[in-house]
Amino acid sequence: MLLKDIQKGQSCIVEQIRLPAQMERRLEALGMTKESVISVLNRKGKGIMIIKLRGTRFALGYNMTKNITVREVR
Repeated sequence: MLLKDIQKGQSCIVEQIRLPAQMERRLEALGMTKESVISVLNRKGKGIMIIKLRGTRFALGYNMTKNITVREVR
């Protein structure tokens, strides 16, 4: 499942990030690594969303959310 498909209020776990190396390193520096938990706080339009990651809020665009593979928290 892709991050862009997660609904507002749901949480998920990062499985894989498939972005250009520089973007991927930047997200990793911000704390988005494999097995990190993400909560979707708000969604705007197609795949633009505000997420909570390790206590910090981030806004991600569609080009990022469509390239991050996640699984739902059970």
